[in-house]
Amino acid sequence: MATTPNGFDLDDSGRRIVVDPVTRIEGHMRCEVNVDDDGVIRNAVSTGTMWRGLEVILKGRDPRDAWAFAERVCGVCTGTHALTSVRAVEDALKIDIPDNANSIRNLMQLALHIHDHVVHFYHLHALDWVNPVNALRADPKATSELQQAVSPSHPMSSPGYFRDVQNRLKKFVESGQLGLFKNGYWDNPAYKLSAEADLMATTHYLEALDLQKEIVKIHTIFGGKNPHPNWLVGGVPCPINVHSTGAVGAINIERLNLVETIIKQTTDFCRNVYIPDVQAIGGFYKSWLYGGGISSQSVLSYGDIPEHPNDFSAGQLHLPRGAIINGNLNEVHDVDIRNPDEIQEFVDHSWYTYGEPGKGLHPWDGDTSPKFELGPNAKGTKTNIKQLDEAGKYSWIKAPRWRGHPMEVGPLARYIVGYAAGHEDIKNQVDGFLRTMDLPFDAVFSTLGRTAARALESEYQCRLMTHFMNKLITNIKNGDENTANVAKWDPSTWPKEVKGVGVTEAPRGALGHWIKIKDGRIENYQAVVPTTWNGSPRDTQGNIGAFEASLMNTPMERPEEPVEILRTLHSFDPCLACSTHVMSPDGDELSTVKVR
Repeated sequence: MATTPNGFDLDDSGRRIVVDPVTRIEGHMRCEVNVDDDGVIRNAVSTGTMWRGLEVILKGRDPRDAWAFAERVCGVCTGTHALTSVRAVEDALKIDIPDNANSIRNLMQLALHIHDHVVHFYHLHALDWVNPVNALRADPKATSELQQAVSPSHPMSSPGYFRDVQNRLKKFVESGQLGLFKNGYWDNPAYKLSAEADLMATTHYLEALDLQKEIVKIHTIFGGKNPHPNWLVGGVPCPINVHSTGAVGAINIERLNLVETIIKQTTDFCRNVYIPDVQAIGGFYKSWLYGGGISSQSVLSYGDIPEHPNDFSAGQLHLPRGAIINGNLNEVHDVDIRNPDEIQEFVDHSWYTYGEPGKGLHPWDGDTSPKFELGPNAKGTKTNIKQLDEAGKYSWIKAPRWRGHPMEVGPLARYIVGYAAGHEDIKNQVDGFLRTMDLPFDAVFSTLGRTAARALESEYQCRLMTHFMNKLITNIKNGDENTANVAKWDPSTWPKEVKGVGVTEAPRGALGHWIKIKDGRIENYQAVVPTTWNGSPRDTQGNIGAFEASLMNTPMERPEEPVEILRTLHSFDPCLACSTHVMSPDGDELSTVKVR
Protein backbone atom coordinates (compact mmCIF):
# COMPACT_ATOMS: atom_id res chain seq x y z
CA MET A 1 0.00 0.00 0.00
CA ALA A 2 1.24 3.50 -0.88
CA THR A 3 -0.06 6.90 0.22
CA THR A 4 -0.16 9.70 -2.34
CA PRO A 5 1.01 13.21 -1.40
CA ASN A 6 -2.63 14.37 -1.64
CA GLY A 7 -3.64 11.83 0.99
CA PHE A 8 -5.06 8.73 -0.74
CA ASP A 9 -4.03 5.20 0.28
CA LEU A 10 -3.56 3.12 -2.86
CA ASP A 11 -3.63 -0.67 -2.76
CA ASP A 12 -3.35 -2.54 -6.06
CA SER A 13 -3.34 -6.01 -4.50
CA GLY A 14 -7.08 -6.67 -4.83
CA ARG A 15 -9.12 -7.89 -7.79
CA ARG A 16 -8.69 -5.73 -10.89
CA ILE A 17 -11.89 -4.52 -12.59
CA VAL A 18 -11.58 -3.00 -16.07
CA VAL A 19 -14.26 -0.78 -17.61
CA ASP A 20 -13.37 -0.19 -21.25
CA PRO A 21 -14.90 1.78 -22.80
CA VAL A 22 -16.68 3.98 -20.30
CA THR A 23 -19.84 4.74 -22.26
CA ARG A 24 -22.35 7.60 -22.23
CA ILE A 25 -19.54 10.17 -22.43
CA GLU A 26 -17.98 12.18 -25.26
CA GLY A 27 -14.94 10.26 -26.52
CA HIS A 28 -13.13 7.11 -25.41
CA MET A 29 -12.17 6.39 -21.82
CA ARG A 30 -10.88 3.40 -19.90
CA CYS A 31 -10.95 2.90 -16.14
CA GLU A 32 -9.29 0.22 -14.03
CA VAL A 33 -9.85 -0.24 -10.31
CA ASN A 34 -8.71 -2.65 -7.63
CA VAL A 35 -11.36 -3.80 -5.16
CA ASP A 36 -10.80 -5.55 -1.84
CA ASP A 37 -12.68 -8.60 -0.54
CA ASP A 38 -15.55 -6.34 0.58
CA GLY A 39 -15.97 -4.83 -2.89
CA VAL A 40 -14.48 -1.44 -1.90
CA ILE A 41 -12.33 0.41 -4.45
CA ARG A 42 -8.76 0.78 -3.14
CA ASN A 43 -6.94 1.85 -6.32
CA ALA A 44 -8.08 3.64 -9.47
CA VAL A 45 -6.49 4.26 -12.86
CA SER A 46 -8.18 6.60 -15.37
CA THR A 47 -7.07 6.60 -19.00
CA GLY A 48 -7.74 8.69 -22.08
CA THR A 49 -7.27 6.37 -25.05
CA MET A 50 -7.00 8.81 -28.00
CA TRP A 51 -4.29 11.31 -28.87
CA ARG A 52 -5.25 14.91 -29.56
CA GLY A 53 -3.43 16.36 -32.55
CA LEU A 54 -5.36 19.61 -32.78
CA GLU A 55 -2.46 21.73 -31.54
CA VAL A 56 -0.34 20.32 -34.36
CA ILE A 57 -3.07 20.94 -36.93
CA LEU A 58 -3.31 24.63 -35.93
CA LYS A 59 0.37 25.43 -36.36
CA GLY A 60 1.00 27.69 -39.31
CA ARG A 61 -2.62 28.71 -39.78
CA ASP A 62 -4.27 32.13 -39.79
CA PRO A 63 -5.21 32.96 -36.16
CA ARG A 64 -8.50 34.48 -37.34
CA ASP A 65 -9.52 30.97 -38.42
CA ALA A 66 -8.37 29.18 -35.27
CA TRP A 67 -11.85 29.18 -33.70
CA ALA A 68 -13.26 27.10 -36.55
CA PHE A 69 -10.71 24.35 -35.95
CA ALA A 70 -10.80 24.58 -32.15
CA GLU A 71 -14.59 24.29 -32.25
CA ARG A 72 -14.22 20.84 -33.82
CA VAL A 73 -12.43 19.46 -30.77
CA CYS A 74 -15.80 18.18 -29.63
CA GLY A 75 -19.30 17.67 -30.99
CA VAL A 76 -20.94 18.75 -27.72
CA CYS A 77 -19.04 21.69 -26.20
CA THR A 78 -18.34 23.29 -29.57
CA GLY A 79 -19.05 26.98 -29.12
CA THR A 80 -17.18 27.24 -25.84
CA HIS A 81 -13.94 26.27 -27.61
CA ALA A 82 -14.62 28.82 -30.34
CA LEU A 83 -15.25 31.52 -27.74
CA THR A 84 -12.03 30.66 -25.91
CA SER A 85 -10.11 30.74 -29.18
CA VAL A 86 -11.36 34.15 -30.32
CA ARG A 87 -10.64 35.52 -26.85
CA ALA A 88 -7.05 34.24 -27.09
CA VAL A 89 -6.53 35.95 -30.45
CA GLU A 90 -8.19 39.16 -29.23
CA ASP A 91 -5.97 39.13 -26.15
CA ALA A 92 -2.86 38.75 -28.31
CA LEU A 93 -3.85 41.49 -30.75
CA LYS A 94 -5.44 43.82 -28.15
CA ILE A 95 -8.86 43.85 -29.81
CA ASP A 96 -11.87 45.17 -27.87
CA ILE A 97 -15.37 43.94 -28.64
CA PRO A 98 -18.64 45.96 -28.55
CA ASP A 99 -21.16 45.69 -25.73
CA ASN A 100 -23.72 43.93 -27.92
CA ALA A 101 -21.14 41.32 -28.89
CA ASN A 102 -20.45 40.66 -25.21
CA SER A 103 -24.17 40.14 -24.50
CA ILE A 104 -24.64 37.85 -27.50
CA ARG A 105 -21.54 35.83 -26.65
CA ASN A 106 -22.81 35.42 -23.10
CA LEU A 107 -26.22 34.31 -24.38
CA MET A 108 -24.61 31.73 -26.65
CA GLN A 109 -22.29 30.49 -23.90
CA LEU A 110 -25.11 30.26 -21.36
CA ALA A 111 -27.34 28.43 -23.85
CA LEU A 112 -24.51 25.96 -24.42
CA HIS A 113 -24.12 25.43 -20.67
CA ILE A 114 -27.80 24.82 -19.99
CA HIS A 115 -28.20 22.56 -23.03
CA ASP A 116 -25.16 20.56 -21.93
CA HIS A 117 -26.37 20.28 -18.32
CA VAL A 118 -29.85 19.11 -19.31
CA VAL A 119 -28.62 16.61 -21.89
CA HIS A 120 -25.94 15.36 -19.53
CA PHE A 121 -28.30 14.70 -16.66
CA TYR A 122 -31.24 13.19 -18.50
CA HIS A 123 -29.57 11.39 -21.40
CA LEU A 124 -26.13 10.46 -20.05
CA HIS A 125 -26.15 10.44 -16.25
CA ALA A 126 -29.72 9.74 -15.10
CA LEU A 127 -29.52 6.07 -16.05
CA ASP A 128 -26.94 5.63 -13.27
CA TRP A 129 -29.70 6.50 -10.79
CA VAL A 130 -32.91 5.69 -12.66
CA ASN A 131 -34.15 2.24 -13.70
CA PRO A 132 -36.47 2.70 -16.71
CA VAL A 133 -37.42 -0.99 -16.74
CA ASN A 134 -38.66 -0.71 -13.15
CA ALA A 135 -40.94 2.13 -14.31
CA LEU A 136 -43.20 -0.53 -15.85
CA ARG A 137 -44.25 -1.51 -12.32
CA ALA A 138 -45.33 2.02 -11.38
CA ASP A 139 -48.84 3.16 -10.54
CA PRO A 140 -49.54 6.15 -12.83
CA LYS A 141 -51.85 7.72 -10.24
CA ALA A 142 -49.16 7.51 -7.54
CA THR A 143 -46.64 8.87 -10.04
CA SER A 144 -48.92 11.83 -10.67
CA GLU A 145 -49.16 12.47 -6.93
CA LEU A 146 -45.36 12.30 -6.64
CA GLN A 147 -44.96 14.74 -9.55
CA GLN A 148 -47.40 17.21 -7.98
CA ALA A 149 -45.65 16.90 -4.63
CA VAL A 150 -42.12 17.59 -5.92
CA SER A 151 -43.13 20.14 -8.58
CA PRO A 152 -46.71 21.43 -8.38
CA SER A 153 -46.04 24.02 -11.10
CA HIS A 154 -45.26 21.48 -13.81
CA PRO A 155 -48.40 21.22 -15.99
CA MET A 156 -47.77 17.72 -17.37
CA SER A 157 -48.59 15.67 -14.31
CA SER A 158 -51.92 13.87 -14.79
CA PRO A 159 -52.30 10.09 -14.24
CA GLY A 160 -53.35 9.74 -17.87
CA TYR A 161 -50.15 11.43 -19.04
CA PHE A 162 -47.95 9.04 -17.08
CA ARG A 163 -50.08 6.05 -18.16
CA ASP A 164 -49.52 6.97 -21.81
CA VAL A 165 -45.77 7.23 -21.29
CA GLN A 166 -45.73 3.92 -19.43
CA ASN A 167 -47.57 2.23 -22.32
CA ARG A 168 -45.09 3.64 -24.82
CA LEU A 169 -42.24 2.39 -22.67
CA LYS A 170 -43.88 -1.05 -22.36
CA LYS A 171 -44.11 -1.40 -26.14
CA PHE A 172 -40.49 -0.31 -26.42
CA VAL A 173 -39.32 -2.93 -23.90
CA GLU A 174 -41.49 -5.72 -25.30
CA SER A 175 -40.12 -5.10 -28.79
CA GLY A 176 -36.71 -6.19 -27.57
CA GLN A 177 -35.09 -3.08 -29.05
CA LEU A 178 -34.01 -1.38 -25.85
CA GLY A 179 -31.51 0.99 -27.44
CA LEU A 180 -29.76 2.97 -24.70
CA PHE A 181 -31.56 0.87 -22.09
CA LYS A 182 -29.97 -2.35 -23.38
CA ASN A 183 -27.32 -4.11 -21.27
CA GLY A 184 -28.18 -2.06 -18.18
CA TYR A 185 -27.72 -3.60 -14.76
CA TRP A 186 -31.40 -3.19 -14.02
CA ASP A 187 -31.59 -5.79 -11.24
CA ASN A 188 -28.57 -4.39 -9.41
CA PRO A 189 -29.43 -3.37 -5.81
CA ALA A 190 -27.46 -0.14 -6.35
CA TYR A 191 -30.67 1.25 -7.86
CA LYS A 192 -32.80 2.71 -5.05
CA LEU A 193 -35.73 4.56 -6.66
CA SER A 194 -39.36 3.58 -6.28
CA ALA A 195 -41.14 2.48 -9.45
CA GLU A 196 -43.09 5.76 -9.45
CA ALA A 197 -39.91 7.86 -9.23
CA ASP A 198 -38.44 5.78 -12.06
CA LEU A 199 -41.50 6.46 -14.23
CA MET A 200 -41.45 10.18 -13.45
CA ALA A 201 -37.76 10.50 -14.30
CA THR A 202 -38.07 8.39 -17.46
CA THR A 203 -40.94 10.61 -18.59
CA HIS A 204 -38.78 13.68 -18.09
CA TYR A 205 -36.03 11.97 -20.08
CA LEU A 206 -38.43 12.23 -23.04
CA GLU A 207 -39.43 15.82 -22.23
CA ALA A 208 -35.75 16.82 -22.15
CA LEU A 209 -35.36 15.51 -25.71
CA ASP A 210 -37.95 18.09 -26.80
CA LEU A 211 -36.26 20.89 -24.84
CA GLN A 212 -32.79 20.32 -26.23
CA LYS A 213 -33.90 20.85 -29.83
CA GLU A 214 -35.40 24.20 -28.82
CA ILE A 215 -32.56 25.71 -26.83
CA VAL A 216 -29.99 25.11 -29.58
CA LYS A 217 -32.00 27.47 -31.79
CA ILE A 218 -30.31 30.31 -29.88
CA HIS A 219 -27.05 29.22 -31.51
CA THR A 220 -28.63 29.06 -34.94
CA ILE A 221 -30.08 32.56 -34.52
CA PHE A 222 -26.88 34.25 -33.39
CA GLY A 223 -24.35 31.86 -34.96
CA GLY A 224 -26.11 30.60 -38.08
CA LYS A 225 -26.03 26.89 -37.19
CA ASN A 226 -25.57 24.23 -34.53
CA PRO A 227 -23.60 22.30 -33.26
CA HIS A 228 -20.78 24.37 -34.78
CA PRO A 229 -22.04 27.99 -34.81
CA ASN A 230 -20.06 30.78 -36.40
CA TRP A 231 -17.88 33.12 -34.33
CA LEU A 232 -15.77 36.16 -35.16
CA VAL A 233 -12.54 37.67 -33.89
CA GLY A 234 -13.61 41.15 -32.81
CA GLY A 235 -17.22 40.38 -31.96
CA VAL A 236 -20.00 38.21 -33.35
CA PRO A 237 -20.91 37.56 -37.02
CA CYS A 238 -24.63 38.41 -36.78
CA PRO A 239 -25.68 41.92 -37.81
CA ILE A 240 -28.61 43.58 -36.06
CA ASN A 241 -31.35 45.07 -38.21
CA VAL A 242 -34.59 45.20 -36.24
CA HIS A 243 -36.56 46.44 -39.28
CA SER A 244 -35.40 43.64 -41.53
CA THR A 245 -37.77 40.88 -42.64
CA GLY A 246 -35.62 38.99 -45.11
CA ALA A 247 -31.91 39.79 -44.67
CA VAL A 248 -30.01 36.54 -44.26
CA GLY A 249 -28.46 36.25 -40.81
CA ALA A 250 -29.79 39.58 -39.55
CA ILE A 251 -31.23 39.80 -36.03
CA ASN A 252 -34.67 41.35 -36.28
CA ILE A 253 -37.68 41.69 -33.94
CA GLU A 254 -39.01 38.23 -34.77
CA ARG A 255 -35.65 36.61 -33.96
CA LEU A 256 -35.33 38.50 -30.68
CA ASN A 257 -38.85 37.50 -29.67
CA LEU A 258 -38.05 33.86 -30.42
CA VAL A 259 -34.94 33.98 -28.22
CA GLU A 260 -37.00 35.43 -25.36
CA THR A 261 -39.58 32.64 -25.77
CA ILE A 262 -36.87 29.95 -25.69
CA ILE A 263 -35.30 31.46 -22.56
CA LYS A 264 -38.65 31.37 -20.77
CA GLN A 265 -39.31 27.78 -21.86
CA THR A 266 -35.86 26.73 -20.68
CA THR A 267 -36.28 28.52 -17.36
CA ASP A 268 -39.58 26.77 -16.72
CA PHE A 269 -38.01 23.38 -17.41
CA CYS A 270 -35.01 23.94 -15.15
CA ARG A 271 -37.18 25.21 -12.29
CA ASN A 272 -40.14 22.84 -12.63
CA VAL A 273 -38.49 19.64 -13.88
CA TYR A 274 -34.68 19.52 -13.62
CA ILE A 275 -34.10 20.74 -10.06
CA PRO A 276 -37.16 18.95 -8.60
CA ASP A 277 -35.99 15.71 -10.25
CA VAL A 278 -32.51 16.01 -8.74
CA GLN A 279 -34.07 16.65 -5.34
CA ALA A 280 -36.51 13.75 -5.68
CA ILE A 281 -33.89 11.30 -6.95
CA GLY A 282 -31.33 12.55 -4.44
CA GLY A 283 -33.77 11.80 -1.62
CA PHE A 284 -33.40 8.08 -2.36
CA TYR A 285 -29.58 8.30 -2.33
CA LYS A 286 -28.96 10.54 0.69
CA SER A 287 -26.89 7.80 2.34
CA TRP A 288 -24.74 7.30 -0.78
CA LEU A 289 -22.41 10.29 -0.36
CA TYR A 290 -19.33 8.87 -2.07
CA GLY A 291 -17.30 10.22 -4.97
CA GLY A 292 -16.07 13.49 -3.49
CA GLY A 293 -12.41 12.82 -4.29
CA ILE A 294 -10.41 16.05 -4.22
CA SER A 295 -13.47 18.33 -4.33
CA SER A 296 -13.06 18.97 -0.59
CA GLN A 297 -9.35 19.74 -1.09
CA SER A 298 -8.53 21.50 -4.35
CA VAL A 299 -10.89 23.16 -6.84
CA LEU A 300 -10.31 25.67 -9.63
CA SER A 301 -12.47 28.06 -11.64
CA TYR A 302 -11.35 30.66 -14.19
CA GLY A 303 -14.68 32.48 -14.02
CA ASP A 304 -16.80 33.60 -16.95
CA ILE A 305 -19.79 35.62 -18.21
CA PRO A 306 -18.38 39.16 -17.98
CA GLU A 307 -20.89 41.90 -17.24
CA HIS A 308 -19.01 44.39 -19.40
CA PRO A 309 -17.05 43.76 -22.60
CA ASN A 310 -13.27 43.44 -22.32
CA ASP A 311 -13.33 43.40 -18.51
CA PHE A 312 -12.38 40.01 -17.08
CA SER A 313 -11.65 41.19 -13.55
CA ALA A 314 -13.06 38.79 -10.96
CA GLY A 315 -15.65 41.26 -9.69
CA GLN A 316 -17.18 41.58 -13.16
CA LEU A 317 -17.66 37.84 -13.76
CA HIS A 318 -21.02 36.24 -12.98
CA LEU A 319 -19.42 32.78 -12.75
CA PRO A 320 -16.79 33.01 -9.99
CA ARG A 321 -13.02 32.89 -10.43
CA GLY A 322 -10.60 31.48 -7.89
CA ALA A 323 -8.80 28.47 -6.49
CA ILE A 324 -9.07 26.65 -3.18
CA ILE A 325 -6.27 24.38 -1.99
CA ASN A 326 -5.68 22.20 1.06
CA GLY A 327 -9.39 22.24 1.83
CA ASN A 328 -9.24 25.80 3.20
CA LEU A 329 -12.58 27.38 2.30
CA ASN A 330 -11.61 30.52 4.19
CA GLU A 331 -9.11 31.51 1.50
CA VAL A 332 -9.97 31.86 -2.18
CA HIS A 333 -6.79 32.41 -4.20
CA ASP A 334 -6.79 34.53 -7.31
CA VAL A 335 -5.75 32.77 -10.51
CA ASP A 336 -3.18 34.18 -12.94
CA ILE A 337 -3.42 32.26 -16.19
CA ARG A 338 -0.27 33.99 -17.50
CA ASN A 339 1.97 33.03 -14.59
CA PRO A 340 4.29 30.14 -15.58
CA ASP A 341 4.58 29.17 -11.90
CA GLU A 342 0.83 28.63 -11.50
CA ILE A 343 -0.33 26.46 -14.40
CA GLN A 344 1.94 23.71 -15.66
CA GLU A 345 1.41 20.41 -17.47
CA PHE A 346 3.37 17.27 -16.65
CA VAL A 347 3.76 14.14 -18.79
CA ASP A 348 5.52 11.66 -16.49
CA HIS A 349 2.58 9.26 -16.83
CA SER A 350 1.28 10.49 -20.19
CA TRP A 351 2.11 9.25 -23.68
CA TYR A 352 4.09 12.38 -24.56
CA THR A 353 7.69 13.44 -24.21
CA TYR A 354 9.22 16.67 -22.92
CA GLY A 355 12.85 17.66 -23.07
CA GLU A 356 13.46 17.19 -19.34
CA PRO A 357 11.83 14.36 -17.32
CA GLY A 358 9.78 15.55 -14.36
CA LYS A 359 9.51 19.11 -15.68
CA GLY A 360 6.19 20.85 -16.11
CA LEU A 361 5.56 23.37 -18.87
CA HIS A 362 3.30 26.41 -18.93
CA PRO A 363 0.92 26.16 -21.93
CA TRP A 364 2.60 29.05 -23.77
CA ASP A 365 5.70 26.83 -23.85
CA GLY A 366 3.72 23.61 -24.19
CA ASP A 367 4.68 20.79 -26.51
CA THR A 368 2.50 18.08 -28.02
CA SER A 369 4.98 15.34 -29.00
CA PRO A 370 3.44 11.86 -28.71
CA LYS A 371 5.39 8.90 -27.33
CA PHE A 372 3.23 5.79 -27.01
CA GLU A 373 4.80 3.12 -24.82
CA LEU A 374 3.36 0.76 -22.23
CA GLY A 375 4.83 0.65 -18.75
CA PRO A 376 7.11 -2.31 -17.96
CA ASN A 377 4.48 -3.92 -15.73
CA ALA A 378 1.56 -3.53 -18.15
CA LYS A 379 -0.17 -6.67 -19.38
CA GLY A 380 -1.09 -7.30 -22.99
CA THR A 381 0.07 -5.48 -26.10
CA LYS A 382 -0.20 -1.94 -27.49
CA THR A 383 -3.24 -2.96 -29.51
CA ASN A 384 -4.80 -5.20 -26.84
CA ILE A 385 -4.06 -3.84 -23.37
CA LYS A 386 -5.14 -6.17 -20.57
CA GLN A 387 -3.91 -4.07 -17.64
CA LEU A 388 -2.15 -0.73 -17.49
CA ASP A 389 0.93 0.04 -15.44
CA GLU A 390 0.19 3.17 -13.44
CA ALA A 391 3.84 3.40 -12.41
CA GLY A 392 4.67 4.08 -16.08
CA LYS A 393 2.95 6.00 -18.87
CA TYR A 394 -0.71 5.10 -19.18
CA SER A 395 -2.81 7.93 -20.69
CA TRP A 396 -3.05 10.32 -23.64
CA ILE A 397 -4.16 12.99 -21.16
CA LYS A 398 -1.50 15.25 -19.69
CA ALA A 399 -1.40 16.17 -16.00
CA PRO A 400 -2.06 19.90 -15.48
CA ARG A 401 -1.41 21.31 -12.02
CA TRP A 402 -2.10 24.65 -10.32
CA ARG A 403 0.80 25.59 -8.05
CA GLY A 404 1.63 21.89 -7.97
CA HIS A 405 -1.87 20.76 -6.96
CA PRO A 406 -4.20 18.51 -8.94
CA MET A 407 -7.50 20.37 -9.18
CA GLU A 408 -11.12 19.49 -9.75
CA VAL A 409 -12.92 21.77 -12.19
CA GLY A 410 -16.55 21.99 -13.28
CA PRO A 411 -19.92 23.08 -11.88
CA LEU A 412 -19.15 21.75 -8.39
CA ALA A 413 -15.80 23.54 -8.36
CA ARG A 414 -17.46 26.78 -9.50
CA TYR A 415 -20.07 26.49 -6.77
CA ILE A 416 -17.53 25.69 -4.04
CA VAL A 417 -15.41 28.69 -5.08
CA GLY A 418 -18.50 30.88 -5.29
CA TYR A 419 -19.84 29.73 -1.94
CA ALA A 420 -16.48 30.29 -0.24
CA ALA A 421 -16.20 33.75 -1.84
CA GLY A 422 -19.64 34.76 -0.58
CA HIS A 423 -21.38 34.80 -3.98
CA GLU A 424 -24.95 35.62 -2.90
CA ASP A 425 -26.86 33.74 -5.62
CA ILE A 426 -24.75 30.61 -5.22
CA LYS A 427 -24.90 30.66 -1.41
CA ASN A 428 -28.67 31.01 -1.44
CA GLN A 429 -29.05 28.15 -3.91
CA VAL A 430 -26.71 25.78 -2.06
CA ASP A 431 -28.15 26.54 1.38
CA GLY A 432 -31.69 26.12 0.05
CA PHE A 433 -30.90 22.80 -1.60
CA LEU A 434 -29.20 21.39 1.51
CA ARG A 435 -32.09 22.60 3.66
CA THR A 436 -34.64 20.94 1.36
CA MET A 437 -32.64 17.71 1.33
CA ASP A 438 -31.88 17.88 5.09
CA LEU A 439 -28.18 17.36 4.44
CA PRO A 440 -25.05 18.88 6.04
CA PHE A 441 -22.72 21.10 4.02
CA ASP A 442 -20.14 18.31 3.66
CA ALA A 443 -22.65 16.44 1.47
CA VAL A 444 -21.63 18.91 -1.27
CA PHE A 445 -18.35 16.99 -1.61
CA SER A 446 -19.84 13.93 -3.31
CA THR A 447 -21.16 12.52 -6.55
CA LEU A 448 -24.61 13.72 -5.53
CA GLY A 449 -23.21 17.20 -4.81
CA ARG A 450 -21.55 17.33 -8.21
CA THR A 451 -24.83 16.38 -9.89
CA ALA A 452 -26.82 18.90 -7.85
CA ALA A 453 -24.38 21.74 -8.61
CA ARG A 454 -24.95 21.28 -12.32
CA ALA A 455 -28.74 21.49 -11.86
CA LEU A 456 -28.56 24.55 -9.62
CA GLU A 457 -26.21 26.26 -12.05
CA SER A 458 -28.63 25.71 -14.93
CA GLU A 459 -31.34 27.66 -13.09
CA TYR A 460 -28.92 30.47 -12.20
CA GLN A 461 -27.77 30.62 -15.82
CA CYS A 462 -31.37 30.96 -16.99
CA ARG A 463 -31.60 34.12 -14.89
CA LEU A 464 -28.35 35.36 -16.44
CA MET A 465 -29.76 34.76 -19.92
CA THR A 466 -32.77 36.89 -19.07
CA HIS A 467 -30.44 39.61 -17.78
CA PHE A 468 -28.29 39.74 -20.92
CA MET A 469 -31.28 39.48 -23.24
CA ASN A 470 -32.80 42.53 -21.54
CA LYS A 471 -29.47 44.31 -21.77
CA LEU A 472 -29.20 43.57 -25.50
CA ILE A 473 -32.74 44.79 -26.21
CA THR A 474 -32.16 47.98 -24.19
CA ASN A 475 -29.02 48.73 -26.22
CA ILE A 476 -30.88 48.20 -29.48
CA LYS A 477 -33.74 50.46 -28.35
CA ASN A 478 -31.14 53.12 -27.59
CA GLY A 479 -29.86 52.92 -31.16
CA ASP A 480 -26.77 50.73 -30.64
CA GLU A 481 -26.68 47.96 -33.26
CA ASN A 482 -22.91 47.45 -33.33
CA THR A 483 -21.80 43.79 -33.08
CA ALA A 484 -18.18 43.75 -34.30
CA ASN A 485 -14.89 45.66 -34.18
CA VAL A 486 -12.88 44.98 -37.35
CA ALA A 487 -10.33 47.79 -36.97
CA LYS A 488 -7.48 45.26 -36.63
CA TRP A 489 -8.79 42.67 -39.07
CA ASP A 490 -5.93 43.25 -41.56
CA PRO A 491 -2.78 41.31 -40.53
CA SER A 492 -0.64 44.25 -41.69
CA THR A 493 -1.80 46.04 -38.52
CA TRP A 494 -0.50 43.27 -36.22
CA PRO A 495 2.82 43.21 -34.37
CA LYS A 496 5.43 40.83 -35.77
CA GLU A 497 5.29 38.53 -32.75
CA VAL A 498 2.64 38.36 -29.97
CA LYS A 499 1.04 35.89 -27.61
CA GLY A 500 -2.34 35.73 -25.91
CA VAL A 501 -4.60 33.60 -23.78
CA GLY A 502 -8.34 33.11 -23.72
CA VAL A 503 -10.29 31.38 -20.98
CA THR A 504 -13.89 30.46 -20.28
CA GLU A 505 -15.80 28.25 -17.93
CA ALA A 506 -16.97 25.46 -20.21
CA PRO A 507 -19.91 23.35 -18.97
CA ARG A 508 -17.36 20.83 -17.73
CA GLY A 509 -15.04 23.39 -16.13
CA ALA A 510 -11.99 25.61 -16.58
CA LEU A 511 -10.97 25.89 -20.24
CA GLY A 512 -7.95 27.79 -21.54
CA HIS A 513 -6.39 28.30 -24.98
CA TRP A 514 -2.88 29.76 -25.21
CA ILE A 515 -1.60 31.08 -28.57
CA LYS A 516 1.65 32.44 -30.00
CA ILE A 517 1.45 34.37 -33.28
CA LYS A 518 4.49 35.13 -35.45
CA ASP A 519 4.49 36.83 -38.84
CA GLY A 520 0.70 36.62 -38.97
CA ARG A 521 0.58 32.85 -38.42
CA ILE A 522 0.09 30.57 -35.44
CA GLU A 523 3.47 29.54 -34.10
CA ASN A 524 2.18 27.52 -31.15
CA TYR A 525 -1.28 26.66 -29.81
CA GLN A 526 -2.11 24.79 -26.61
CA ALA A 527 -5.50 23.97 -25.10
CA VAL A 528 -5.89 22.78 -21.51
CA VAL A 529 -9.45 21.53 -21.26
CA PRO A 530 -11.63 20.59 -18.26
CA THR A 531 -11.27 16.84 -18.73
CA THR A 532 -7.48 17.27 -18.86
CA TRP A 533 -7.71 18.70 -15.34
CA ASN A 534 -10.20 16.14 -14.06
CA GLY A 535 -8.96 13.11 -15.97
CA SER A 536 -5.25 13.66 -15.47
CA PRO A 537 -3.03 10.72 -14.59
CA ARG A 538 -0.58 10.78 -11.71
CA ASP A 539 2.05 13.52 -11.71
CA THR A 540 5.76 13.64 -10.88
CA GLN A 541 5.03 13.63 -7.15
CA GLY A 542 2.54 10.77 -7.38
CA ASN A 543 -0.62 12.85 -6.80
CA ILE A 544 -3.73 11.39 -8.38
CA GLY A 545 -6.25 13.46 -10.33
CA ALA A 546 -9.95 14.14 -9.77
CA PHE A 547 -11.36 11.12 -11.64
CA GLU A 548 -9.08 8.64 -9.88
CA ALA A 549 -9.52 10.26 -6.46
CA SER A 550 -13.32 10.31 -6.78
CA LEU A 551 -13.48 6.51 -7.05
CA MET A 552 -11.37 5.78 -4.00
CA ASN A 553 -13.05 4.00 -1.06
CA THR A 554 -16.36 3.60 -2.91
CA PRO A 555 -18.23 0.38 -2.01
CA MET A 556 -19.70 -1.58 -4.92
CA GLU A 557 -22.77 -3.78 -4.68
CA ARG A 558 -21.54 -6.02 -7.50
CA PRO A 559 -18.04 -5.20 -8.77
CA GLU A 560 -18.73 -7.07 -12.01
CA GLU A 561 -21.61 -4.62 -12.63
CA PRO A 562 -19.82 -1.28 -12.07
CA VAL A 563 -22.84 1.00 -11.61
CA GLU A 564 -21.00 2.96 -8.92
CA ILE A 565 -17.96 3.59 -11.14
CA LEU A 566 -20.16 4.88 -13.96
CA ARG A 567 -22.25 6.96 -11.56
CA THR A 568 -19.26 8.88 -10.23
CA LEU A 569 -17.32 9.24 -13.49
CA HIS A 570 -20.46 10.40 -15.30
CA SER A 571 -21.03 13.07 -12.64
CA PHE A 572 -18.03 14.93 -14.15
CA ASP A 573 -19.57 14.72 -17.66
CA PRO A 574 -16.21 13.59 -19.12
CA CYS A 575 -15.28 14.86 -22.57
CA LEU A 576 -12.37 12.72 -23.69
CA ALA A 577 -12.72 14.07 -27.22
CA CYS A 578 -11.66 17.44 -25.82
CA SER A 579 -8.67 16.07 -23.97
CA THR A 580 -7.47 13.56 -26.59
CA HIS A 581 -7.47 12.82 -30.36
CA VAL A 582 -6.54 10.56 -33.29
CA MET A 583 -3.60 8.12 -33.43
CA SER A 584 -3.00 4.75 -35.08
CA PRO A 585 -3.07 1.55 -32.96
CA ASP A 586 0.72 1.34 -32.99
CA GLY A 587 1.23 5.00 -32.14
CA ASP A 588 2.28 6.00 -35.65
CA GLU A 589 1.54 9.30 -37.33
CA LEU A 590 -1.57 8.92 -39.50
CA SER A 591 -0.95 11.80 -41.88
CA THR A 592 1.05 14.96 -42.43
CA VAL A 593 -0.69 18.21 -43.34
CA LYS A 594 1.28 21.08 -44.88
CA VAL A 595 -0.29 24.52 -44.59
CA ARG A 596 0.50 27.00 -47.37
